[in-house]
Amino acid sequence: MDVFRSPPFATYCLFAAGLCVLLILVDSAGGGARASSKTTPNKEDAGTVSKGAKVVTEDPEQVARVMRAHRNALANIVPFLIVTFLYVVLGASKSWVLGLCGTFAAMRVVHALAYIKGVQPWRTISFAIGQTCTGIAVVQVIRAALALG
Repeated sequence: MDVFRSPPFATYCLFAAGLCVLLILVDSAGGGARASSKTTPNKEDAGTVSKGAKVVTEDPEQVARVMRAHRNALANIVPFLIVTFLYVVLGASKSWVLGLCGTFAAMRVVHALAYIKGVQPWRTISFAIGQTCTGIAVVQVIRAALALG
């Protein structure tokens, strides 16, 4: 069977696209926070796209928080997508892909919201569960690769 036309790969693709949308939304939230604070780190933006914004060398707390949430999402989503892609190529079942991707995606949404809003312990819990999904995918890749070798 062609792995790129399989149900596990299609499932992976849907979640990969959804996680990309999440990254775009969190990035957009950073722009919204910056607009609300009427600040910009770039002098050229204060005269064009952010007319009247104050040029700052340090982001206001809410802008910095959203930017940290985006950095965290990026740092966790990219490795998850890479290792899960490898798992799919090595023969993951649709149920495994659905379980790992569904749990990971849900936890990344919860984590982004909890990070932006400053809500604990949900931020830590969702981060830990997402990391566990990545760890499980790594173990599955190693198991599948060793079985083929």
